Amino acid sequence: MSAEVERTLIVFKPDAVQRGLVGEILTRFERVGLKIVGTKMVSPDEKHYHHHYEEIGQLGTRRGQDTLDITLQMMLDGPVIAMVLEGVESVDLVRKLVGTTESKSAAPGTIRGDFSHMSFGYADNKTKGIPNLIHASGDSAEAVKEISHWFSDDELYAYDVLNEKFTR
Repeated sequence: MSAEVERTLIVFKPDAVQRGLVGEILTRFERVGLKIVGTKMVSPDEKHYHHHYEEIGQLGTRRGQDTLDITLQMMLDGPVIAMVLEGVESVDLVRKLVGTTESKSAAPGTIRGDFSHMSFGYADNKTKGIPNLIHASGDSAEAVKEISHWFSDDELYAYDVLNEKFTR
């Protein structure tokens, strides 16, 4: 099986934007060689998020309606920054850098392990979402659907970063 250059979606959630961590987190993606091919700050409505989390991600189906509702409300707490990153096996690479969904269980050195800490149990007891900073596509098929949901073709760019110009 050969490695593929692919695209993946990341969304800096309201807590990442509000805490001023976007630049620091983005630096981690760029340092490993991922290229930004689309970016924008937006405040989507509940319908947009419902499509993202349930129709594409099946969050309510997998974890229940309460989890979906809490997630939707958390995402409506402020603007987000959506980005499309491109690179070799970018979906798996981004997932590795981000860490597990439950911040408390995320390994040190991952984005969630370094910048967030809440457990599912605590969040469930408080009936709140886990502020875990960032959404990252779960797999390649999901990435394709998510990217087309968040970005039009004319919002995505093809270009060479400096090292690509010298390796071709």
